[in-house]
Amino acid sequence: MMSDQCTSVILQDDDRKLEYTRVDRPQLKPGEVLVEILCCTICGSDLHTFEGTRSTPCPTILGHEMVGRVVDMHPEYQVKDFLERPVELDDRITWSVAVSCKKCEFCKRGLTQKCTRLFKYGHQRLDEQNYLSGGLASHCHLVKGTTIFKVPGSLPDLIASPANCATATVMAAFRLAGDIQEKTVLILGAGMLGVTASAVAHAKNAGTIFVTDIDPERVRRSLEFGARHALLGKKEQPLHQEILHLTEGRGVDLVFDMTGAPDVIESGLQAMAIGGAMILVGSVYPARPVQLSAETIVRRLLRIEGIHNYVDLDLANALNFLERFQNQYPFSRLCEQTFQLSEIKAAFEESANRRSYRVAVLPDQTG
Repeated sequence: MMSDQCTSVILQDDDRKLEYTRVDRPQLKPGEVLVEILCCTICGSDLHTFEGTRSTPCPTILGHEMVGRVVDMHPEYQVKDFLERPVELDDRITWSVAVSCKKCEFCKRGLTQKCTRLFKYGHQRLDEQNYLSGGLASHCHLVKGTTIFKVPGSLPDLIASPANCATATVMAAFRLAGDIQEKTVLILGAGMLGVTASAVAHAKNAGTIFVTDIDPERVRRSLEFGARHALLGKKEQPLHQEILHLTEGRGVDLVFDMTGAPDVIESGLQAMAIGGAMILVGSVYPARPVQLSAETIVRRLLRIEGIHNYVDLDLANALNFLERFQNQYPFSRLCEQTFQLSEIKAAFEESANRRSYRVAVLPDQTG
């Protein structure tokens, strides 16, 4: 029988302190779901918020890359998943990081991640009604309207957890890019987003795939995720010069920037072929303005787009991709460090170390 107490790790605003707290089990309203957290991976935005370099309303519970088990639902309301299947007790699920109203101007335009009444798990200020809204807790309280996805049985928690941020965001970027078959792709940054993007590009039959990073180990790892050329960033040789050399002066058709670093983006722009496109993904923190030549963009018929978060379909595609290709690319090796919820400070310390693509926080072991 489920306990009447739940555990959460609350980030306070004044001193960025993490408080390990026990709270009462929430009383569910129709359409709401209570989920026992099975795994929560620490995303880059969680780390930046914890370190104080990213602004998030506090007090809050961080963590939005998560998988859980349904333990309670309101008896008078039938909740359904993205595929219109009934959600039942003991289902292993994940859910969209953002809950939208589906009625405002942005929602009607298909920009549901920019809903004017957006509710975001792991980014939400806690209040009396929603005090279990993040993954760094024993349970998460899903509000009515949350898009739920049943996790395929073959997909381990440690691979599935990043789906509802990292993998879904990558799928959103590729949705913007369109058909990439036989196109030359450059991926800037070989972290979790970068290696995932390399695998997606390879699975979608892209032409030559270039991946670059300043970390030698991450550059090497990208070769295991479909990259043809793994390029170590070097100050003495600008990236675009190396790309132009390897493509015999033509450049690349698509650039995916996962770094948000202006100098890296600028070099990527110079590496683009006529008619090329750049999808900006990593620019989610303050940085100097990117310098570009409007004339070059016009004369070379270039396109630049940004993607922030994702829509529900992207998460569905992320889960499908991971289920299908989890054995073709070594996703299981991207999250090898695990900590219990009570060890959360150690988990953040390890997350800050570039050795780990993702660190997982698991439930406290009792008994």
